[in-house]
Amino acid sequence: MKQSLILPVLTLAASAALAGTPVPDKNAKAVIPPQPEKKVVTFDFQERLRFEFRENNFDFNDGIDSVTDDSWLLQRARVGVKVQPTDFLTFYVQGQSSLELDSDRPNVPGALGAEGDDAIDLRQAYIAIGPKEFNVTIGRQILSYGDERLIGGFDWNNFGRTFDAVKVHYAPTKDWFLDVFASSVVVVDKDEFNQSDLFDGNDTGRNQVFYGAYFSTAALCPLGSTTDFYALGLHEEYTVGDTDFATLGTRVKADITKTGGWDYETEMAVQFGDVKSKDLTAFAGHWGAGYVWTKAAWKPRLFVEYNFATGDSNAADGDVETFQNLFPTNHKFYGYMDAFSWQNIHNPAISFSVNPIKTVKLQLDYHAFWLADTADAWYRANGVTAVRPINKAADNFVGTELDFTATWKATKQLSFLVGYSHFFAGDYLKQTGSKASDDADFAYVQATFDF
Repeated sequence: MKQSLILPVLTLAASAALAGTPVPDKNAKAVIPPQPEKKVVTFDFQERLRFEFRENNFDFNDGIDSVTDDSWLLQRARVGVKVQPTDFLTFYVQGQSSLELDSDRPNVPGALGAEGDDAIDLRQAYIAIGPKEFNVTIGRQILSYGDERLIGGFDWNNFGRTFDAVKVHYAPTKDWFLDVFASSVVVVDKDEFNQSDLFDGNDTGRNQVFYGAYFSTAALCPLGSTTDFYALGLHEEYTVGDTDFATLGTRVKADITKTGGWDYETEMAVQFGDVKSKDLTAFAGHWGAGYVWTKAAWKPRLFVEYNFATGDSNAADGDVETFQNLFPTNHKFYGYMDAFSWQNIHNPAISFSVNPIKTVKLQLDYHAFWLADTADAWYRANGVTAVRPINKAADNFVGTELDFTATWKATKQLSFLVGYSHFFAGDYLKQTGSKASDDADFAYVQATFDF
């Protein structure tokens, strides 16, 4: 075929092929593929095992072979079901089984620091009504705000913490929200159904009511941080007199993705009112700053902080100056041995962490502890138990703690935690109690499976 005929032939062939092709309709609607149906009923399951070894964590005395100088296995299983027939209505129920195995101490929750047993109980049961912008949650639920220094789920504990509560949540934009709630904390009972003061049927009980408002916004501070303000109230009834006090506070926390790696946070709170009919005036503060090398290998993070909370200078003067720690998750903040709370404390600390790979984090923390006032007690992480008898004349340096932790997110469902802590006893321990001032050790291995 002559070259002069090639182009006309190809043109005719292409025209014939296109003749049978329909012309697109500019007014036709795009075909949208069918979307998967949203599940009305979903289930969740968690199994957690943690082996712990503790030596001198409670008495700091090598000369006493206490039942708390021991090792044990903590087992916890949670099963939940969520029913969500519409976007405006959610029902959720979660059961829990918590056991402390192979321990010499009593398996009663709280006895001699024991996690104890609660073989099966109701952890959560609530109904949420309304869209995500404005809704009400009624029933047994978790309350968690900020870093959980005052209100948290305390998930490190084998039981955790929940409240029987009514909570109103308002979040018209992604930049801020306001929660208002009224609640009563659920008390774990080894042999009975776990109940809060509001529903235990005990007219002679403390009738606790914990209530408040929590406001959080990302629009207030231009430095890439979240700013919170809160007002909290606690009411309890006792034979020696009622407790009624308020906590007013604020929190600022950086978002390192917006600050170029600079990390900073602060939280401060004041309290006033009555504690068992005694006048309460107290203060607590947390200040911290650091830097994350986000573009460097292993993404190292260095952070320094200082924690302070007032203590009481005179137990007989009718006034209370001890900061009330409310319902925190203290394990995260004042040393992993859980020997301190946000009460009567001076606590400078430094932390360094790296991520060798995306799923592994190694961290080293160093804490130093002084009592704010030796006329007050040294309070454990539960905020109630005094570690040693009060000795106003004692030196206020309690000691230092070194914590090493390693976390590994093996799969989407499986994670591991390994930790070791050593407490170096200070002069306060030598001058109180039995005069023993021995160091303490804490080691643990934890595996968590989520489905």
